[in-house]
Amino acid sequence: MRLPLRPRNPLRTPLSLCLAAAAPLLLLTATTPARAADPTPTCAAPGARTFPLTTRIHDGPDTYEAGGGYGTWYLDLTNTTARRCTAIHPVVVLVDQQRALKPAQPRLDFYDGTGPRPHPVRFATTDEAELVGAFDDGFPGFTVDPGKTLTVKVRLALAPDTGPNEIIANAAVVQRHADDGDWVGQSNDYRFDVEAAAPGAATPTPATTAPSATTPPAEDLSFADELARTGIGTAHLVLAATSVLLVTAGALLLARRRR
Repeated sequence: MRLPLRPRNPLRTPLSLCLAAAAPLLLLTATTPARAADPTPTCAAPGARTFPLTTRIHDGPDTYEAGGGYGTWYLDLTNTTARRCTAIHPVVVLVDQQRALKPAQPRLDFYDGTGPRPHPVRFATTDEAELVGAFDDGFPGFTVDPGKTLTVKVRLALAPDTGPNEIIANAAVVQRHADDGDWVGQSNDYRFDVEAAAPGAATPTPATTAPSATTPPAEDLSFADELARTGIGTAHLVLAATSVLLVTAGALLLARRRR
């Protein structure tokens, strides 16, 4: 479903509420002087009442130890259409029972299937103390062929200073376009517990050097940073998140053109 439009068949999920929250960002997108040429064909068929990608998180551990090793889980993206789905970006939301989880505590990486090197996911926190992170570190997105299932390997570890907690992970799936986007999938909930760190636990080594805490220029803000600045709670994240992804991409493109 294309973001500027309200779903024709309201989904029975709190995530449908983010349509309203996305409106201010969509206005910003709409004021772009000219629409960029978009070579990405839409994954969702016109008038479709279901998501084109069936999305499932599975095989994750029930418990993580703070300061322990990585736990591995998988995200299945199944294309139920006759169309090829390209430029696919999952967006992971972590909601912890204590509302105490900090962006630097979860160490989440994903693999794109082309090599052994993982991609780090950078989290930001919202005003509702939820964490959100997009699979978008410059990664162009996944491609899922018609009728096929793509399984994305994900690994998660938690820093030693993470307290005992219960966390729910959920993934929304976005197809990115030049100046627009489609919300094309939503996963099940993955619920797990966090146990206190064992004495002497070491911090897991991240996939890459952690980003600087210094705030970058506005045109270079990451998707997660921009999302956190909207102050939108979990119930409003997905389409607002997609809109921010698009606006941020547009700002980066404009900055490159000015150079």
